[in-house]
Amino acid sequence: MDKLVINGPTKLKGEVTISGAKNAAVAILPAALLIDGVCKIENLPNISDVRTYCEILEKLGAKIKWFSDNEIEIDARNIDCTQAPLDMTSKFRASYYLLGSLLGRCGTAEVGIPGGCNLGARPIDQHIKAFESLGAKVDVSQGKISAKVKKLIGNSIYMDVVSVGATINAILVSVLAEGTTTIDNAAKEPHIVDVANFLNTMGADIRGAGTDVIKINGVKKLHGDCTYSVVPDQIEAGTFMLAAVASKGDILIKNCIPEHLDCITAKIIEIGGNVEDLGDSIRVSMNKRPNKATIKTLPYPGYPTDLQPQMGVVLSIADGTSIINESIWDSRFQYTCELNKMGAKITDQGKTAVFEGVKNLTGAPVYATDLRAGAALIIAGNIADGETQLYNLQHIDRGYENIEEKFRSLGAKIQRICEPD
Repeated sequence: MDKLVINGPTKLKGEVTISGAKNAAVAILPAALLIDGVCKIENLPNISDVRTYCEILEKLGAKIKWFSDNEIEIDARNIDCTQAPLDMTSKFRASYYLLGSLLGRCGTAEVGIPGGCNLGARPIDQHIKAFESLGAKVDVSQGKISAKVKKLIGNSIYMDVVSVGATINAILVSVLAEGTTTIDNAAKEPHIVDVANFLNTMGADIRGAGTDVIKINGVKKLHGDCTYSVVPDQIEAGTFMLAAVASKGDILIKNCIPEHLDCITAKIIEIGGNVEDLGDSIRVSMNKRPNKATIKTLPYPGYPTDLQPQMGVVLSIADGTSIINESIWDSRFQYTCELNKMGAKITDQGKTAVFEGVKNLTGAPVYATDLRAGAALIIAGNIADGETQLYNLQHIDRGYENIEEKFRSLGAKIQRICEPD
């Protein structure tokens, strides 16, 4: 069993380069199944979710050629299976995108009930609504989701709640459908725009991605023979922005899109940090104890739930009492118990947590409860006095490429150690 051993406190200083977006990559990879040809994808993050997805695509009949850890070629011309391996698809949430892509390409799909981080109820009713709106019949039983359709016909889809996953699946299933599909109350996250841009590069006709109304004019075929680069990861960038603030450091964050980070920038400035927009990079510095703040997570362009635990670390050492309202997931505050082991004073009830700021955290053995909680605990270990041992690294490896190497390049005293189980 691997663990990270972190010795702090350390003021993080230097520069770090952001990898491709995890949330975009795990949607673009299944989207490649819609292409009757070959496509090349660059700037893929080298993370476990991406590697697992590539294994699944190969089992479905796609041919994958690796040029480097971050660049692949996918040939999906000879897809010969529409039943994704249940043991693999049940490991992570984004496997549900196979439903939209296989249904769109082949008219049938079977995928295991998606797994991933335990963040509470994560219903897929809006995904099913999108598939059924275009004529599919969907069955959920025996630990799997099955969908079939004779012919996909474009239709109007209204999302009852703003859902990133359902918006992307609605796009995937509509691209090759006959006629026009309109998605109302669509999610607007940057990785939705990236998926649409990828498909449009391959011959799709998707308009309005990034707004709350998306229109897809169905085409007969996606042609491939194109190269696409995945958008930089806004959540990784935000993680290092907040690491700079928490550690009273100074970090130049390269290969990012500052406008995707506006809501994080605004909060960092509010709590006393400094942010400099440099076009394709951003510099964040902090030279004092953070001010208290109130945070509410919201769909993009609001404050992202995936940066809530990292901000929780900052507020745990802020001057005063702060409040975080989590409006997206029911169980996002599991990490607060781990921070309390390190001397934080956090109480949470339901979707609200109160942070009574303390001056210092102290190293302790802690466990990553999910992907973003793991990143937050790395930040906490870096600013804590003494040694922190962080376990359950499989969560972190799902979404961050070479995270300990990147922290080490900023001066962190962090190493990965393999212990016998």
